[in-house]
Amino acid sequence: MRLCVVPCGNLKIWDRNPNVGAVKARDAYIGPFAKTCIEYAEKFYPNSYVILSAKYGFLFPNEVVPENYNVTFKDPKTNPINIEELRRQAKEKGLMKYDEIVVVAGSEYARIAKNVFTGKKVVTPLKGLGGMGTMISAMKKAISEGKEL
Repeated sequence: MRLCVVPCGNLKIWDRNPNVGAVKARDAYIGPFAKTCIEYAEKFYPNSYVILSAKYGFLFPNEVVPENYNVTFKDPKTNPINIEELRRQAKEKGLMKYDEIVVVAGSEYARIAKNVFTGKKVVTPLKGLGGMGTMISAMKKAISEGKEL
């Protein structure tokens, strides 16, 4: 069994529509990279993907994100969720049952996933593809052709 982990994103729906209120996680992250990662996950892992949020941790697509926030794994001052808390969440949410973790995100998310899912096979299909534009193009091509990266 495979679980896909996709990133959250800096650009959120509240940046465009501040009064939208709480939204499902799958609709919260509207930057091109995060949106494409979610689209990829929904194509190839429709019932087994989570969004990794620096603030909330692992979010199922229909879990609600209550409001805008600015927390990033890249800046410890923003107080991102830590590995121990992510491990606890992964157990509580039943994510440890998966044998293979497919991280459709950048290298920081892959590093975090490897630290959370120790002993599991962690696959990073975007590794070595270059910048975000190249990764987005590769995912869009995979989606249109129906072939995973």
